[in-house]
Amino acid sequence: MNALIISAVWGVVMMFSGILLKQRSGIRNLAVAGLVLLLVSNILEMSGTVFFKVELKGMIVFDRFALFFDSIIFASALIYLFLSARDMEKVGVNYAEYFALIFFILCGITLVASFKSLLILFLGIEIVSIPLYILTGSEKKNLKSNEASLKYLLLGSFSTAIMLMGIAFVYGATGSFMSAEIIASPGTVSALLIAGMTLLLFSMAFKASVVPFHFWAPDVYDGAPTVFASFMATIVKAASFIAFIRLFNDLFGDMKPEWQLWMAVLTAATLFVGNITAVFQQSVKRMLAYSSVAQAGFMMFSLYAMNTDAVEGLLLYVAAYSLATIGIFAVLNKMSDYTFDGFNGFAKSQPVLAASTTICLLSLAGIPLTAGFLSKFYMLRAAIDTHKNLWLVIFAVVMAAVSVYYYFRLIQAMYFREGNAHEIEVTPVFKWTMVVVAALVILLGIFPNLLLYWFYF
Repeated sequence: MNALIISAVWGVVMMFSGILLKQRSGIRNLAVAGLVLLLVSNILEMSGTVFFKVELKGMIVFDRFALFFDSIIFASALIYLFLSARDMEKVGVNYAEYFALIFFILCGITLVASFKSLLILFLGIEIVSIPLYILTGSEKKNLKSNEASLKYLLLGSFSTAIMLMGIAFVYGATGSFMSAEIIASPGTVSALLIAGMTLLLFSMAFKASVVPFHFWAPDVYDGAPTVFASFMATIVKAASFIAFIRLFNDLFGDMKPEWQLWMAVLTAATLFVGNITAVFQQSVKRMLAYSSVAQAGFMMFSLYAMNTDAVEGLLLYVAAYSLATIGIFAVLNKMSDYTFDGFNGFAKSQPVLAASTTICLLSLAGIPLTAGFLSKFYMLRAAIDTHKNLWLVIFAVVMAAVSVYYYFRLIQAMYFREGNAHEIEVTPVFKWTMVVVAALVILLGIFPNLLLYWFYF
């Protein structure tokens, strides 16, 4: 509850900070202070310190899983601000409003991580989505940004309509919006309930950019300002999967035989399309967009398996994927040329950034001694423990091998190709933050319990 109230209030504070604070550094520091407060208050709530006592009628429950996930999200958002907050100045004049929208998105993420009612799920998803439509089109003089925003708005509205229809069907079948009452509803599974579950599956698959509902993601990520594409592809995507796993574990866990095979098919399709399409991209930004689709395929294993390893794996995956992708996008945002050739010789001009970016790329590829390797291992082990569809695990390993090609293509450009990468201006804080990100990626790859210990503590 601490994070829900503070993020909403701080969003309003950031809206007015543009009037009261004339220096952009002051606005930026205020946003960082707000995120630190969010993170600390959320950790305090994990230990039992609740600042706000509100009767929620069981519609929202801030359990250990939700609070721990929120802490990972807030920590990732804090690193995102350290790396990318200055780059928001290049997007437009509404600097303070960008931070306000980010805090409102974090408020929505808090809701989708803790919902126990389908109405709260709908509200949380919309609170996350509407600011994203604005941020996507925030570069007003860029036609690609305008096109991406319009496409995202239209397709997002369509998926929301599907969600509402699914919620209506579930209510028609069970007579309730509450998770506990839907699970406890008597009788056999009705066709109406299966129809509602299917529509909710399609809608959430769209939000998480799961194939075949991914078609919006590459165009939106490519057209959106790079600094906001980073936020969308990491923190927002992670929130979609937490909502996804909450929905199917809490409401439709007893119907697992009905949907598990469909999850396996969606997982395989997402891995195949995301990885194969990324191989043929000439733009690093667009490659990362398709890479995010492929990473969604591995996150789908948590839904397919739905066991202890899956939950731990998803939490570790969220941390590993968010850290690595935020780091790579932060460096990409400094570049004037987004093609692979634009990184030729980058290691000579910026050795520290090249090394940090390489570690992040190795993590995304799932190379041992990185957090990405262990998170993928957890997901595959969770799938094996179901004792079903072993072909899916083998296929995922093959697709992970394919992903090595396009990630190493960027490493090759930085270290083994001659060229003069454009000089970029970076602050010491940026370099040190990238070093910290790379160190965390390696530490979590060697000692995952540094993170998972706090989930059970």
